[in-house]
Amino acid sequence: MPDSAPETRPESVSVSEFFHSYRDMLQMELLAGAEGLENVISEKSINRPALAVTGYFKEFANRRLQLLGAGEMAYLMDQAPDVRQRLMEDVFTKQIPAIVISRGLQVDESMKQLADKHRVPVIRTQLKSKDFSAEATVLLEEKFAPRTNLHATMVDIKGVGVLLRGASGVGKSECALALIERGHSLVADDFVLVTLIADRELQGTSKELNRGYMECRGIGIINIASIFGVRSVRRDKRIDLVITFVLWQPGMEEERSGLDVETVEILGRKVPHMTLPVRPGRDMARLVEVAAMVQALRGMGHDSAKEFSDRLIQFMNRGDKDRE
Repeated sequence: MPDSAPETRPESVSVSEFFHSYRDMLQMELLAGAEGLENVISEKSINRPALAVTGYFKEFANRRLQLLGAGEMAYLMDQAPDVRQRLMEDVFTKQIPAIVISRGLQVDESMKQLADKHRVPVIRTQLKSKDFSAEATVLLEEKFAPRTNLHATMVDIKGVGVLLRGASGVGKSECALALIERGHSLVADDFVLVTLIADRELQGTSKELNRGYMECRGIGIINIASIFGVRSVRRDKRIDLVITFVLWQPGMEEERSGLDVETVEILGRKVPHMTLPVRPGRDMARLVEVAAMVQALRGMGHDSAKEFSDRLIQFMNRGDKDRE
């Protein structure tokens, strides 16, 4: 796909990035081991080290976040202080990225001292173990997801995420602006960050710096939310359709029936694609709006072009029988 950056796939996420990105969402607080915040999480799953805290480390998943719940903490607190110290020291020496304590459970001073000694963050969450594990796994899935950057503009048209692409100056932003005036939402202008979520869904968003802003040639930078209201800006959206704008040339071929459904590949996933020639007098915003509705109908199993083709074939067959 043209005008795109190479695909990237993060191989690790620092504990610091995870903690500061989701501290409020996961109700986390740092208890000890601050010097280890740059430790890296190399796998997106969460590990419950139930066997590890008893001293059994065969097949121990030390590259994951370690989650200690009520069961593990109760077992440790039932041990004599010297035994508990030895068991936890064995865990801390396995080069784990961090330990998370669930349910807001109390952590004794010996564990905090071990965390500082081995530079392993100990984080406490108020969430239950199963809730933290489910939420954190989804969030880490996003952090580890393949991603790329596209030179394009993205809008949300009645729930259909449409990616507009084409050469600079072809009219992508002007079309998006007209769509916003009609009540649709801007996701990103000129530069779209695309992430493959759970290996099945492409999600587009914008950089934090220019979210909600648009460059309009001849006017300059405009704040969409200030002019059209906060509902005119969307943080992210699934990419359902890609539309390429091309300058119309005499004699160029244009799709007339819609029977041939094109696709374009982004991060290994095929997305429905349409090409719209741009020429004076064409209402590009209206055409994009209709294209989005056509795609929405296809998603529900209604293909207008195929339905008309079937009707035409039936009409022709009926005509043949009448002639007989």
